[in-house]
Amino acid sequence: MARAPFELAGIRVAPGSRIQIDVPVAKLYTHAPLDIPVEVVHGRQHGPTLLVCSAIHGDEINGVEIVRRLLRSRQINRLKGTLIAVPIVNVFGFVQHSRYLPDRRDLNRCFPGSESGSLGGRIASLFREQIVDHASHIIDLHTGAIHRTNLPQIRAQLNGAGDETRRMADAFGAPIILNAELREGSLRHYAQGKGIPVLTYEAGEALRFDEWAITAGVRGVLRVMRRLGMLSGEQRRRPPAPAEIANGSSWARAPIDGILRPHVRLGARVSKGERLGVVTGPFGNAEGEVLSMADGIVIGMSRLPLANEGEALFHIARFDAIEEAESAIETFQSSLEPPPDVLY
Repeated sequence: MARAPFELAGIRVAPGSRIQIDVPVAKLYTHAPLDIPVEVVHGRQHGPTLLVCSAIHGDEINGVEIVRRLLRSRQINRLKGTLIAVPIVNVFGFVQHSRYLPDRRDLNRCFPGSESGSLGGRIASLFREQIVDHASHIIDLHTGAIHRTNLPQIRAQLNGAGDETRRMADAFGAPIILNAELREGSLRHYAQGKGIPVLTYEAGEALRFDEWAITAGVRGVLRVMRRLGMLSGEQRRRPPAPAEIANGSSWARAPIDGILRPHVRLGARVSKGERLGVVTGPFGNAEGEVLSMADGIVIGMSRLPLANEGEALFHIARFDAIEEAESAIETFQSSLEPPPDVLY
């Protein structure tokens, strides 16, 4: 039986075609319109409807490049199912180089939103109704916050080996999976509540193009699409080592105000009590050690040497099988060409 056209924001997309759609979201003070850009690839054959979106936080631009490269991949020309690609969700933040909306709200804490609520609530409501509710699966692309970088990792709520979210997370190929609780108001919280499996991919730094994060992201999305049956054919590269699931994580914080000198790299294995870095005053008179609170792997860290007392500096993930986690990271890093620059 022939597939029906796919409809989004009042636009019909015929099977075997792809269309770019501008979804009106708001206007600037100048009356210039702001649109959420969307590309829909509607395959001729039946299959899942995958939403791949990025820049819900407007300064997280690695995902924008991941979406661009995904759409240029020749593999999706033979797509089964439907791909909804949204490179920029928070268009306000994107044009202002900001994580937030103009009212300083975090769009990823505004779901499901309201047509009569705050600016964030209205945008979340529109994005949900016009785009999210059409999806059967979601991959949400993120990076670290401003002046912080993240090791490539998947964050998802896992419910066992037979869970669809778990299968997607395993397929993606990031070295680390955080079995993360849902945050109220997030896209992931809303989607999971509606029974839509969703992955959050975290990698790299805000307002930067990190090639190692982008390359891994594109490959990961394609692997998930292949696992979902949206793409046919064999995987061209050797499959990644199985990801290790972290059983928790916490931040090591600055003990004093001053200038940070890190002693460990992103992705490094550390031991409880190990010195991760030193914070000193500009004259070196005061000095405070930043110590690891547990055995684990550094999955995120500050890229700004200036630190205030109590500021989060090193994100440490804990594992039951830390040797396997370390091996997965080493295998992942060696698989990227050129090798990722994970030195501070």
